[in-house]
Amino acid sequence: YLENDGIVHGLDMATVAKEELLLKMEATLFKPKNLDYKVQFTGPTGTNAVEAALKLARMVKKRSNIISFTNGYHGLTMGSMSVTANAYYRDEAFINRSDVSFMPYDGYLGKHVNTAKYLRRFLEDNSSGVDIPSAIILETVQGEGGIRVAGDEWLREVEKICRDFDILLIVDDIQVGNGRTGHFFSFEKSGIKPDIVTLSKSFSGFGLPMSVVLFRRDLDIWKPGQHTGTFRGNNLGFICASVALDYWKDDRFSKEIFRKGKILHKRLNKISAKYPQLHTEVRGRGFVYGMGLSTGEIAKKILTECFHNKLILESAGARNNVIKFLAPLTITDEVLEEGLDILERSIDNVMKKH
Repeated sequence: YLENDGIVHGLDMATVAKEELLLKMEATLFKPKNLDYKVQFTGPTGTNAVEAALKLARMVKKRSNIISFTNGYHGLTMGSMSVTANAYYRDEAFINRSDVSFMPYDGYLGKHVNTAKYLRRFLEDNSSGVDIPSAIILETVQGEGGIRVAGDEWLREVEKICRDFDILLIVDDIQVGNGRTGHFFSFEKSGIKPDIVTLSKSFSGFGLPMSVVLFRRDLDIWKPGQHTGTFRGNNLGFICASVALDYWKDDRFSKEIFRKGKILHKRLNKISAKYPQLHTEVRGRGFVYGMGLSTGEIAKKILTECFHNKLILESAGARNNVIKFLAPLTITDEVLEEGLDILERSIDNVMKKH
């Protein structure tokens, strides 16, 4: 592309690279999945996509309130941070607390409490203090929140609530989309069809900055130049994203992700059973898993030991007590097993000192 003098930075202009990506998305993602979305290129990182999604929802429905969920994470610019629940990011000095209502995520009140019914009750009662929102924003698997997986039935109930109350459903697929759960979109398994979807992170396929918002065609009420930005035309990102979508021409890559996910899940359960004193909980789906530990302190010790043994992992969850596993989707079995071996040795070393 560069040797052919391809445009590198196209602002919002039409380019060959952008056209190729849009055609590839239509043929690979939208038509096979019976989705009819427009694509908006936003700023270079995920929070830009979330900001645009929130702005569009409020413009369409002419309501200011947004409903988000406990332990949700959507970015660190003002609008995105306002719908982010983690107290670590919500400093009184700069957080905007207005026009956002938080509701309990699936499982937040225990396995036997249906929080979708809880949400519906608040919206049914016009004296609940919760205004009907323009949109509900959620992650189907909360990444920074500690790998908390929403059930398919819960997601379908939330979608039904959105339809019943004329609310737009935004799925933030920035971290767990792009094949992380085995399907390209994390919501496919549940059968729901969000009104708006945000994508970024691995979407460009090569670590190049790019984020997009997908939305129903009838929601496109943007006026020319109403939501612009300098770095929305990263044509090298378009080229790489277009090539990356070739992985999704058939179901072979998806099957590989699920297969590797089973290896990871089985091994984490085996490690968990080896150390009952850690009171671990393994949760996740596809190729995103977390190992919840009893305290953030022990998680930090294990992560530090892993780092000394040349394995980089990160913590997640409100108490930083969840070790998060987000290996590359293209990782080989040998490298995956090597990493898990390092994890097990590191836990061994920590437990000997503990």
